[in-house]
Amino acid sequence: SGGALLEQGPDLEYDAKLFAHSAGRDKPYHTPSDTTAAVVSPITTPPKSSDADRPSINHVEKVAMAVRRRVLEYTIFNNGGYLSQACSSAETLVTLYLRALNLGPSIADPIPADFRGSPGPNIPAITGEGHNGDFNDPSLDRLIFSPVHYALVLYSLLVEIGRLDIAAFRRYNKNGSTVELIGAEHSPGHAVTAGSLSQALSQAAGIAYARRLKGHTGRVVVYMSDGEFQEGQTWEA
Repeated sequence: SGGALLEQGPDLEYDAKLFAHSAGRDKPYHTPSDTTAAVVSPITTPPKSSDADRPSINHVEKVAMAVRRRVLEYTIFNNGGYLSQACSSAETLVTLYLRALNLGPSIADPIPADFRGSPGPNIPAITGEGHNGDFNDPSLDRLIFSPVHYALVLYSLLVEIGRLDIAAFRRYNKNGSTVELIGAEHSPGHAVTAGSLSQALSQAAGIAYARRLKGHTGRVVVYMSDGEFQEGQTWEA
């Protein structure tokens, strides 16, 4: 926990302040000037066979480090946060977004509106999946994010790759914000409401089957945590 980190002494807090310098907090940490726009931006066309056509492994590692840095900063200055999840998942999530998946540009507001309430006659349903691209495009992949308690990591990644505004990140875990502590279907980067019992796997199976019936060519990829493989609907889906 963040409390445990702070108990290790003032040196760690000082180091975190060095990481979280005032200039960096207002923009993505990783904004290299020596790379092309195609490398800085997420892939918007199907991955090519040559690594030269995709962001480099070195670029992925730098973005992953920036993701962990932002989560560390949040954890230190808010005395809590899902820091260990960032340490374990940063590289795999960045690789999915920048190298493995065929995602289009975000179609969502970079600063999403606050939560208006449960969908009903006067409140339309909203989704956070638009930050991953046009989910109605039959050729694009869809990412179903299962471990929703990893939401802080996902939001940090979306900031680093230009799909979420830093102002939205500052609304993380604030009352009324869709940038929730535990992500839901209306949270940035999330397609469904899931949890630690692998509900997303079952939902993704239905989405994939429906896409197959419609003739879509895009893939459906489920991102899961290791603990989910031992419980819940993993054994049913």
